[in-house]
Amino acid sequence: MSKREIIDCIIEINRTARPEFLAKFSTEDLDQYLDHLLEVDVEEYALC
Repeated sequence: MSKREIIDCIIEINRTARPEFLAKFSTEDLDQYLDHLLEVDVEEYALC
């Protein structure tokens, strides 16, 4: 995924995240953050 695509995915999950802020991070850092968000999202649904 491109950096822009990763940022778009992050914003879909974390609507308070700002693209300008996220753009300051490396693609690798953003990818790790997205993975973390996806894990938390899945765990949240498992608790329901």
